[in-house]
Amino acid sequence: MSRLKLPQLDDVVAIDIHTHAEEPCGLHGDDGYDDFQAQMAEYFKSPNRHPPTVPETAAYYRAKKIAAVIFPVDAERETGFRRYNNYEMLEAASENSDVLIPFVSIDPHKGKLGVREARKLIEEFGVRGFKFHPTMQGFFPNDRMAYPLYEAINDGGAIALFHTGQTGVGSGMPGGMGMRLKYSNPMYMDDVAADFPDLKIILAHPSFPWQEEALSVATHKPNVHIDLSGWSPKYFPPILVRYINSILQDKMLFGSDWPVITPDRWLSDFAKLEIRDEIRPKVLKANARKLLNI
Repeated sequence: MSRLKLPQLDDVVAIDIHTHAEEPCGLHGDDGYDDFQAQMAEYFKSPNRHPPTVPETAAYYRAKKIAAVIFPVDAERETGFRRYNNYEMLEAASENSDVLIPFVSIDPHKGKLGVREARKLIEEFGVRGFKFHPTMQGFFPNDRMAYPLYEAINDGGAIALFHTGQTGVGSGMPGGMGMRLKYSNPMYMDDVAADFPDLKIILAHPSFPWQEEALSVATHKPNVHIDLSGWSPKYFPPILVRYINSILQDKMLFGSDWPVITPDRWLSDFAKLEIRDEIRPKVLKANARKLLNI
């Protein structure tokens, strides 16, 4: 596969910074994976009872004239579910480069092997970002174990996107599938942002129950942004709306969390929020375009 092509963004109405590549083409998930996905759909009241493929995702976003950042999550060590191979996902995304902007995922526990893969993905394929899910991957983001991987991402000028707050993954399942919410407290990202001041960082989701911690880190650290995925905007706490409308207006990013939340649902509820007219275009497209440097 050649170096990635990126969408032309002048004609899209928005950039969804947070969508998931869940289902490899022609490959059934591991044992237990269907139960895991069904519980996720129930938690989010999602119409997608089974994960769409990358081409199906691209077709949806193409019809909506929305560009989408799409990524897998490498959590096979912690969950036992084999990962969606980064190269396979990139191949599928490259065939839909008019709307898809692929990020990748590497579990920091993979050490030097992961660092080598990260450098190859950036240098040879032009990957723009990496997805981390501390709860699913079972690590504190400020664990020095992960720092060589962050260094590789930083050196390549790529983005590091971190899940924060409670997750719907495993919610309602025995023991929450063994996943521990403590790993996703956004305050741990303060160390990462301080130690890597040039690393472009996105804190994903309204960070319940640590919303104020996330706002604090994003306000204090110039390299930290927040994506608004994973929640319908009608549930945004007042303090989050206040920061969107004021001091963090240039750091807030539209994200849906597709497929569990659709852009239609998110955008409809966002339209009902009391957001200043001049700020809406920043959240929906301009801030992401600047961060992605497209």
